[in-house]
Amino acid sequence: MRDPYSVLGVKRNAGQEEIKAAWRSLAKAVHPDQNHDDPLATVRFTEAGRAYDLLRDPEKRSRYDRQQREAELRRMEQMRRREAERKGKVEAPRMSEDAEDMIARIFGVDSRGQQAEPRPQARPQPQAQSASPAQPQQAAAQDSRKPADEPAATDETMPARGSAPGGAIISAIIRRIRGSRARIDKAPDLVTDITVTVEDILNRVRPTIETPEGQTIRVPIGAGTTDGQVIRLREAGYRIENLRRGDAVVTVRVAPGRFRTDGFDLRIDLPITIENAVLGCETTIDGPLGPIPVTVPAWSGSDQTIRIEGEGLTKDNGERGDLIAEIRLLLWEKPDAKMIDLMRSLREGLYL
Repeated sequence: MRDPYSVLGVKRNAGQEEIKAAWRSLAKAVHPDQNHDDPLATVRFTEAGRAYDLLRDPEKRSRYDRQQREAELRRMEQMRRREAERKGKVEAPRMSEDAEDMIARIFGVDSRGQQAEPRPQARPQPQAQSASPAQPQQAAAQDSRKPADEPAATDETMPARGSAPGGAIISAIIRRIRGSRARIDKAPDLVTDITVTVEDILNRVRPTIETPEGQTIRVPIGAGTTDGQVIRLREAGYRIENLRRGDAVVTVRVAPGRFRTDGFDLRIDLPITIENAVLGCETTIDGPLGPIPVTVPAWSGSDQTIRIEGEGLTKDNGERGDLIAEIRLLLWEKPDAKMIDLMRSLREGLYL
């Protein structure tokens, strides 16, 4: 789905009251009842509802914000790495070591999981350890020459921009978590999302993603694909020297439209008027593969659904989920005097 903040027109630090007010205003403006001539009104109304449903839940909102930050960091690392490679400034061996030093300082532990000792220099000099107390002037001279010969200790603690590519940093973090550098034999996976429609899944359209090297590969979708489905493409992820190439881990996201996914079931709104809800009626709905006739039972309210079997998404075993029509009551375009009198009599206990 599109960025929910953009859909509702609020800032990322907006409070719950501001989000609620934006949702109410937008829902009123794009509601299908107020936009009969707009064929996309239902789509926009559904999209606004999904955006509000995500942002009003603190847990969902926090998870979404975290995913967006991580995705942005990955994009920045990719751009920085490509630019460095383009200019011929990438030195993989040294960058890998710089990444190790940086992660060691962040975690505060050495490669064996022990507490790291504070280091005045990134690379301790053996001769400095063997120096006797009788050589203070020589040690002072070495310190005075240090800025000219190598970066100061305070500079070492802050890696230079572009000194460690994203792949090396991620690999170093994994090594720290696992507690041993020797256990890593595979580069990190490329984690990304693709957005498709219900029609794309049913028609087995193959969307594309871009690998870290700029190559374009197609993602197979079809039977067994639904919203949130994870597809793993072997050896299509990051490359790191002396490591097996990572995979591409692709999460499928179904774009909002006429249908809403519920596993392999599809949900769709079925707007009906009050008299048809009370008396029942025969009508049709637009299914994913064409019009479908349905019977609305008498006395149907907005909390009721009509399930049409075998009209949903295709499962791994070839069976299909269901299409679920959710009844939505609609008023007439113009006020009806007889209906108003009837409703008033029912509310006030007057009978004609």
